[in-house]
Amino acid sequence: MAIKVTVRQKEISNGRYSLFLDFYPHIKSPKTGKLTRREYLGIYIKKNPKTHIEKKDNKESIDIANSISSKRKNELNKPEIYTGYELEQLKIKERGEQDFLEYFEKLMNKREASTYNNWVSAHKYLKAFTNGSIKFSELSHTFFDDFKEYLLTTKSTKSSKKKLSQNSASSYFNKVKATLKQAYKDEYLSYNLNERVGSIKPEETQRNFLTFEELNQLIKTKCKNPQLKTVGLFSALTGLRFSDIKNMEWGDVEYIKGNGYFIKFKHQKTKSIEMLPIPEQAFELMGERKEINEKVFEGLKYSAHQNKYLYTWFKDAGITKKITFHCLRHTYATLQLSLGTDLYTVSKMLGHKDLKTTQIYAKIIDQTKRDTTNKIKLDF
Repeated sequence: MAIKVTVRQKEISNGRYSLFLDFYPHIKSPKTGKLTRREYLGIYIKKNPKTHIEKKDNKESIDIANSISSKRKNELNKPEIYTGYELEQLKIKERGEQDFLEYFEKLMNKREASTYNNWVSAHKYLKAFTNGSIKFSELSHTFFDDFKEYLLTTKSTKSSKKKLSQNSASSYFNKVKATLKQAYKDEYLSYNLNERVGSIKPEETQRNFLTFEELNQLIKTKCKNPQLKTVGLFSALTGLRFSDIKNMEWGDVEYIKGNGYFIKFKHQKTKSIEMLPIPEQAFELMGERKEINEKVFEGLKYSAHQNKYLYTWFKDAGITKKITFHCLRHTYATLQLSLGTDLYTVSKMLGHKDLKTTQIYAKIIDQTKRDTTNKIKLDF
């Protein structure tokens, strides 16, 4: 509904009228924020002008009031005569003034524990690069090329003596790209800037894994944290991440006659729902069944302190490789491939979205085959 704006007069002292604007319906006062029907202009006219000058002054004052009335009417009703395209451009322009870092932080705070820390780190580097603020309207392909260069050359916040690793730079920049993608969906950007910004290619890292012999040696070796030992072997038998194992409840465990045991769960990293078949040995490691809403491995924790138990356990078993808990998941993947399980099946078992991620393990198997070949040497 269009707002009507009319110039009206109110009689005041000394034979004068005060001119004001009358709005219908009510508008919100720009001064008080409250609804009002009137806006006094501070313009006055004589009630009974007698001289030529008084009549002229009255006319000029009324003309000014009418001019202000027309301007206010246009201001109040302009949105109603905008085209859809004009309104869209106005929204984009308005959102373009919003702070990209604040938007990034809102998305960051929605992330779960498994990825939250990476988002926090990405935010720190972005904040340092922008000196704490940058508008959406200031974002460009060139800006992000410069930010990529910054990530690839800056020092790590964890150690001023070391350069930020390329894989960390790649991970942090991917968080920025994810933010750009969402910003386009939320109409903070008029075009998909994410598609025009290339990623930072991660370096291939060495993925250590255990052999059958080393796994069996671990079984025979005591660990100062028995639960960590049980969960470690469970990961090697199922390929599950620590975060997925920690969140498992007994209600997620099913037995299907003729098919064996399954775990129904949502991958913490990919959010995909899976029905994962597990071997009977893995089920036996889970212990006595409890209520459906109870955790399978109650009280499970993993920290730098717990990691010491892991290192000691491996050392006592005679394993000198640099191993983390995640290496037990690598072990599952490489052993499955070495035993002839096809790449696609292993990829599904690991919950990978992209087959390329699983192909890294295939490269490990190829290298292992080459190393094995070179062990046979004859004396010619």
